[in-house]
Amino acid sequence: MTNEETKRELSPEQREELLRTLKTRFGKGMNRHKGLEWSNVLAKLETGSAGKKMWSLFEMERTGGQPDVVAYDKDNDEYIYYDCSPESPDGRRSLCYDREALELRKENKPRNSALDMAALMGIDLLTEEQYRELQKFGNFDTKTSSWVKTPPEIRKLGGALFCDRRYDHVFVYHNGAESYYAARGFRGSIRI
Repeated sequence: MTNEETKRELSPEQREELLRTLKTRFGKGMNRHKGLEWSNVLAKLETGSAGKKMWSLFEMERTGGQPDVVAYDKDNDEYIYYDCSPESPDGRRSLCYDREALELRKENKPRNSALDMAALMGIDLLTEEQYRELQKFGNFDTKTSSWVKTPPEIRKLGGALFCDRRYDHVFVYHNGAESYYAARGFRGSIRI
């Protein structure tokens, strides 16, 4: 096992604390997963194959994402988690969109990019469609914004997409991919 793989394992204490947090959030957010039972989710989280994904959930939690189950994919037998924090996760803000954009910045480079950080965490950025689905469960990003997965044809031209909720409406905007703001982060998803 490499040193990097060792870092991606939770201690028994971290694992138990994460499971307690996820169970509590699951109980409080029943509107996000009607008809699903915590016992079934827990059984899935406790399978051996969920180990690395538990680390990813831990990282989502550690960076302020407040992950919760938003759907169950019967065909693939997977629970789908999204970041459900009221605002864009505070531990994932001030990031440009991707590595190419980060390398283009000559001055005041941010510490990372959204796509690189998501890859390190083992999660995917929400798509615009997923972001709109999330907004059906509440009012998210009313003071912040979140990068979303940008179609290649837009990215190829130097742009990237982000979303927020203002005036009780979800907006999709564009910016140069190299831009970054203290109030813009990203939301992720993972399947377990």
